[in-house]
Amino acid sequence: MSILSDVLSTILERRYPWQPAREADDRSDETLIADLLSNAGEVSGLTSARELLDRYAAKDDAGKIAFFAHLAEKLDIDPEAVRAALDAYEAAPGPKSYRAFLEAAEPPRQELVRRLNRVPGATARLVAMRADLLRLLERDDPRAALDQDFRHLFQSWFNRGFLVLRPVSWESPAQILEKIIAYEAVHAIDSWDDLRRRVEPADRRCFAFFHPAMPDEPVIFVEVALTRGIPGSVQGLLAEGREEVEAAEADTAVFYSISNCQSGLAGISFGNSLIKQVVADLSAELPGLRTFVTLSPIPGLRAWMETEAIDPTRLDDEALRRTAAAYLLTAKREGGMPLDPVARFHLGNGAQLHAVHANADISPKGRAESCGAMVNYLYDPGRITQNHEGFAKRQEVAASDGVRGLLPRNGRARKEGA
Repeated sequence: MSILSDVLSTILERRYPWQPAREADDRSDETLIADLLSNAGEVSGLTSARELLDRYAAKDDAGKIAFFAHLAEKLDIDPEAVRAALDAYEAAPGPKSYRAFLEAAEPPRQELVRRLNRVPGATARLVAMRADLLRLLERDDPRAALDQDFRHLFQSWFNRGFLVLRPVSWESPAQILEKIIAYEAVHAIDSWDDLRRRVEPADRRCFAFFHPAMPDEPVIFVEVALTRGIPGSVQGLLAEGREEVEAAEADTAVFYSISNCQSGLAGISFGNSLIKQVVADLSAELPGLRTFVTLSPIPGLRAWMETEAIDPTRLDDEALRRTAAAYLLTAKREGGMPLDPVARFHLGNGAQLHAVHANADISPKGRAESCGAMVNYLYDPGRITQNHEGFAKRQEVAASDGVRGLLPRNGRARKEGA
């Protein structure tokens, strides 16, 4: 009956959104949580859940930290119960003992989050709650273990099967367009005219993933330029007054900006699915497209150059390209993965490091992060699986001969250049 009750309550609240004013509830947060986790009726459970969500939203940061502390400390697993349940399962494996083990191994706070999510509109509020958790608690704070519960649940709630891909155009609702402007994280959208240049022309596309529980909130979006040939400058790509290309005449789709919109969904991967779906949709719409590439920033380049004592003011364009290639091909973090986060993302998706460009992003942000350098990652459908497996299993970086040819013989950038 629980699922049916959830469905009916959601339908009724959307059909009849007015709700009578609730009487003041003098129960403590702890009592509300206990009542919500009890076997009380559906109506009283929804009332407690709504009250908890409203109270949380009204708390200051200190109050939110206290709320998280209660969940982390009082609603944790019972190690002795887990051990006993595991012993019972080992002694007599079967559905009953396995179910008992799963129940013991799941902390009550996971069920609390599920029950909070029964309130219509609660999913967005829980995503915001996790954003607070990530903002307020350091990773090494013992209470931060609570985030594993949010992440576990969100990975199920926001898996690809629930996400809906929708194109975003100049005809999209204003509230969606406003959020595209607000959430753009790679190349800032300076005005409505700037946005219009990115979504209205025939050689421009924008696609976003939405979740049915958050229909007006994009989860992630990608901006695409349809071009002839592979571009090496984002300013040229976005220039006002540029020459437009007929979509049917384009041979290349360029993913020049991918922005995650919800900080509360950090660590939940959507980009791989988004790119694959957009490639499939564009290929079906425009059979003339033969090449799918990114024009991506290199956000860790300048910081790495500082650690290597490389002075960017002494590098000409070619030397900068060589230095960027050395960074992308050789700079590793612990475990052997590339140091650059954008490189890890695209190479992990099966892309190839295709070309490096100097003076490709001369914006203040582009200069500050990567000395103006950018890179194309090539998504070759015939090699994506091979590239992905090589990267995942052996940390192999798939790269074109042109990029590898930029690497100095000793595999490192010289301080004077390359």
